[in-house]
Amino acid sequence: MKYIDEFRDASIANKYADAIRSITTRPWTLMEICGGQTHTIVKFGIEELLPPEITLVHGPGCPVCVTPIEILDKAMAIASTPGVIFTSFGDMLRVPGSSKDLLMVKAEGSDVRMVYSPLDAVKIAHMNPQKKVVFFAVGFETTAPANAMSVWQAERLGLKNFSILCSHVLVPPAMEALLSSPNNRVQGFLAAGHVCTVMGYEEYIPLAEKYSVPIVVTGFEPLDILQGVYMAVRQLEEGRREVENQYARSVKKEGNVPARELISRIFKITDRKWRGMGEIPSSGLTLREEFAAYDAEKVFDVATITAEESAACIAGLVLQGLKKPYECPAFGGECTPEHPLGAPMVSSEGACAAYYHYGRINGGRGVRAMGVGR
Repeated sequence: MKYIDEFRDASIANKYADAIRSITTRPWTLMEICGGQTHTIVKFGIEELLPPEITLVHGPGCPVCVTPIEILDKAMAIASTPGVIFTSFGDMLRVPGSSKDLLMVKAEGSDVRMVYSPLDAVKIAHMNPQKKVVFFAVGFETTAPANAMSVWQAERLGLKNFSILCSHVLVPPAMEALLSSPNNRVQGFLAAGHVCTVMGYEEYIPLAEKYSVPIVVTGFEPLDILQGVYMAVRQLEEGRREVENQYARSVKKEGNVPARELISRIFKITDRKWRGMGEIPSSGLTLREEFAAYDAEKVFDVATITAEESAACIAGLVLQGLKKPYECPAFGGECTPEHPLGAPMVSSEGACAAYYHYGRINGGRGVRAMGVGR
């Protein structure tokens, strides 16, 4: 397919691998931020192409994975309320809370529906004025414009029966939390191209300067990843620590200005708890006071619900790049996509799911779907 196959060309991939090998003189550890990038790396065997000095670790790049259990428990409490239609993207329906997931709540008789856009939820609210309709607004900055638009549209239509359960998280504060940790092992980042398509990459410049770390805005296809790795390694080898844009076909420095303005109009920055990482200051979005009527936590009075993570799940260590999924004692046994202990095993962007589906078990090699490598 045009515009996809050209970024999966095996001969070019091998040339990038040779180029990376030729400039690498010492060990370097890089972290990709996006779960979509993680799946590309594992699915296409990108690590097998790299010299042994280059280590790729997987960061908190899956918004489903970093959604804390207490938010999921709040979602299930709301969904179980009589007279509620609870709507969500499909990737949240099987993520386990303390004792169940949203599909189990649906099986118990609640009206839980999968939608493809938050505007679908607004339409449902408009068509069902006797019901309270809630949309589960989870995501990075990437999905924030559409979720902001749903609130704007609901207000414009005068809907009194629509609200969102907001669990938006922001990438730069999470990167800073990782870099400031005494356990940090990351020397360079492949930043998430879709986030930067919306937000631009100006926020990353102070991080690169403060922590002396290269940050390369990177796309999601195999050649994107390899070029991003090459750019990051070249910076490290040359002693540079800057922000570079590999994903120039989609990302501008200033991002999508109208989308950013809409986000700022509807949301404000807040502290946010991340699964396995705890609360990170100024790392989330919440509705502004003038839109409090659309805040499901306030509408349904669930703000006080709390929950603890499973002791058997090491999702926090995986999301911080400190462990690989197969290093978890529960991986592939007690924890599988059919019976997940944590979100990284069930999410379509989760690192554990990637390793499970593409055969990276016990450190084993994944499939070589590109036909590349030696």
